[in-house]
Amino acid sequence: MNRNMMMLNDRSAANYLPREKIEKFGASALTNEELLALILGSGNQDCNVFELSRRLSEFLSNQARVPSLVQIREIRGLGKVKAAQVLACLELSGRYILGDKSNPIETPEDLMGRLSFLKYESQEHLVIVTLNSVNCVIRVHELTTGLVNKTPVHPREAFAKAIEDRAVSVVFAHNHPSGSLEPSLEDMAITRVLCSAGRVLQIPVLDHIIVGKGGLTSICRMDPGMFEKTFSPA
Repeated sequence: MNRNMMMLNDRSAANYLPREKIEKFGASALTNEELLALILGSGNQDCNVFELSRRLSEFLSNQARVPSLVQIREIRGLGKVKAAQVLACLELSGRYILGDKSNPIETPEDLMGRLSFLKYESQEHLVIVTLNSVNCVIRVHELTTGLVNKTPVHPREAFAKAIEDRAVSVVFAHNHPSGSLEPSLEDMAITRVLCSAGRVLQIPVLDHIIVGKGGLTSICRMDPGMFEKTFSPA
């Protein structure tokens, strides 16, 4: 192979347009601005798509939660249609991970695709994730909104969706809008109650996950003795 051919084959990813780059290297190789440029598709008479995506990326990087349509439309040059497209992508990214319905959950981190929406919420939300016999997700159900330690969570209501889904096991999760990943004393007390109820119903609680802007905390990892089972499939 001659020198010119080697140089052609070694073409840097930085020299590709976003559409070429995603085809050759995958989505993870693109910058935030390049991903947004693909979503936007085109610019307008005032600025090209890359300048518009730069403005949008700068705006999103300063947001603590998913912005509203009104907020996104404040970006200069971004119209109603493109703003709606961006908002739809942001919302869907928090709801789905491709293929996670068929892949067994083996660690708390495997659930983050389904739970990432929680880190943007300004109030605490308690959810239950129902799992089948091989730890595949059946559904994610919201149970309460508001401060978890001030919102009564009766085991009857907490496990109603698990019974409805014919779940074999469950995971509970809630967010800390403050961003703290440290479980409170109330979080630990509620977890004990839920684990006890799971033993009685023979629907074991595998974990109680706290979600924050910086990641997650697994109460099972902190206090495994509280839980009857782990994520290992039966």
